[in-house]
Amino acid sequence: MMTDLTNREHYEISRRQTLKHLGAGFGGAVLASLMHEETHAVRKVHNLIPREPMHEPKAKAVIQLFMHGGPSQVDLLDPKPLLNKYSGETPPATVADDEERTKYLLGTPFKFNRHGESGTEFSDQLPNIAKHADKIAVIRSMYGEHRNHEHSIWLAQTGLIIPGRPTLGSWAAYGLGTVNQNLPAYVALPDPKGASTDGPRNWSSGWLPPIYQGTAFRSEGSPVLNLHPTKSISGTTRERKLDLLRSLNQKHQERHPRELELDARISNLELAARMQLAATDAIDITRESAETLEAYGLNNKTTQSYGKRCLMARRLVERGVRFVQIMMSGQPWDTHTSNVANTKSCCAQTDGPVGALLTDLQQRGLLDTTLVLWGGEFGRTPGAELRGSTSKGSEGRDHHPYGFSVWMAGGGIKGGQTYGATDDFGYRSVTNRTKYSDYHATVLHQLGFDHKELVYEHNGRDERLTDVYDAHVIHDLIS
Repeated sequence: MMTDLTNREHYEISRRQTLKHLGAGFGGAVLASLMHEETHAVRKVHNLIPREPMHEPKAKAVIQLFMHGGPSQVDLLDPKPLLNKYSGETPPATVADDEERTKYLLGTPFKFNRHGESGTEFSDQLPNIAKHADKIAVIRSMYGEHRNHEHSIWLAQTGLIIPGRPTLGSWAAYGLGTVNQNLPAYVALPDPKGASTDGPRNWSSGWLPPIYQGTAFRSEGSPVLNLHPTKSISGTTRERKLDLLRSLNQKHQERHPRELELDARISNLELAARMQLAATDAIDITRESAETLEAYGLNNKTTQSYGKRCLMARRLVERGVRFVQIMMSGQPWDTHTSNVANTKSCCAQTDGPVGALLTDLQQRGLLDTTLVLWGGEFGRTPGAELRGSTSKGSEGRDHHPYGFSVWMAGGGIKGGQTYGATDDFGYRSVTNRTKYSDYHATVLHQLGFDHKELVYEHNGRDERLTDVYDAHVIHDLIS
């Protein structure tokens, strides 16, 4: 008996020891599983091969006309008779500026007229855009979350008021790829006069793989720097060099799986090789007729720059580019002083070319499948902002995220309508209030995506453009 008891004591272990050994065993099993998974991982390569949307899309491409600085809704798209009636008087308490930076109510000298069969009202500063009233849906009830330019740009472009997220264009490229493998899926057309506020972040892919970021095309000179080789080589030699590079790149990728920066670098270099002919052809406006060049305002110094980029945008979507973004230098719609003169200047540069773009897209049968977006990061105050001079005409308008206007056209949008409303003075969005997540959900819907399902895993979370917002597609805007 003593011998048996001694043997039992020799093999007995405590509960603590049991859990310790079991824990080590589970840990080892998990580690072995992870090592096996890493060793035998299926490499996920991100590329721009065309992908099927989630449902039948109304739009195949987007042209975004981003108006940096924030156009004034009450001067252009949202007429307010009471604002003019009480111009110069103290604002009612219901529309008083919460930062107390604006003074008296400031009416507009611009006249609003009804256009098209719909009778949609546009300012006399937008005569060429107004010709397309029956194709345009004006959203008068937009509202944002911040009064600063950068935060509001991030909200408008990426869905949140924080930097470092993918832009709307990057989500489109991620979801759809591109039908033309010789051109990028997403092209940005910066102003040659200078960078827009927030610079290249306007077309950043954020934490999406870098292959989905926008490619900036220049509107003067070569579209992309170093696009052409310094020494010409025969076609056969060139193809052999490219084949060798593809082989070496593939082996390099196999040795370094899950390196998204490497994938993007290799894909971009391969795209650059294919772009040597395609990119130059895509923006070669010398092939356009004299009538087309004149319609876009290329013979006019004021409209020449913006008009050329609008024409380039049409040529790019015509060749299968999914998302084209046109920017203006700085933030020209930021009319803190001389609102009337500065608004006139911005309209003079852009109205004619945008009107020509809509006409051209329609004539070529592209407007039905191309969604055109117009708007800035916010609007302007109905009250006067005084900076320095108080002389008549020198008044400006401050930043205004509480109620402003944007518009959409083409790509399955039901034109000839206004959606939502601000109060009697154009201060707050009050009817069918539209947040940017609703706007983004609607754009993605037109491209064939459910905004809740177009996701990308980032830091263990399924990220999406509309993030945590309870966003809704605006079905009243859709034909």
